[in-house]
Amino acid sequence: MTEFPPSSSIKPVSDCVWSQSDRAALLQGEILVQTRPHSAWGGAVTAQMYLPIARSLTWQHLTDYPRWVQFFPDVIKSEVLHWGEGKRLYQVARKAFLFFTAQVEVYVNVFEILGQQIQFQLERGSFLDFAAVLKLQDCDSGTILTYTVQATPIVPIPSLFIQQAMHLELPANLRKMRQLLCV
Repeated sequence: MTEFPPSSSIKPVSDCVWSQSDRAALLQGEILVQTRPHSAWGGAVTAQMYLPIARSLTWQHLTDYPRWVQFFPDVIKSEVLHWGEGKRLYQVARKAFLFFTAQVEVYVNVFEILGQQIQFQLERGSFLDFAAVLKLQDCDSGTILTYTVQATPIVPIPSLFIQQAMHLELPANLRKMRQLLCV
């Protein structure tokens, strides 16, 4: 079990206390999303969804990092470069915008708390900064997945556009993930 480094650049996801309506929405399949600015041209998003499968099974699927190309359609490569106490990943994503296609790559260090949380910290890549935390919590007979991402691209894009893209794309990606995990 790996502890997270104390200099984590992402705000930790706290234990969630859901209102009755939020809990009901999650259990009915909705994905709850909150965006916020992160920097002058970056954004942050937290999304939550309910998975009707046990946390241990969810964990097994999520830590199969090469499989992330199936969960996130824009991710075209997800490769584990180092196994062991700490993992290191290389990921490449490609996104088409109107008349051009952008490709980004990241090398991230991965820190896991077995069955509970995965933290991704940028080592280097196509972002000024990038960090993510994926947290799993038991809920009824399933699991609540909370995914928080914050990033600032190297190319200056207004924060509002980044937030809007995150708000639209992360729920779609999580729906795809749920579809694949719950077959």
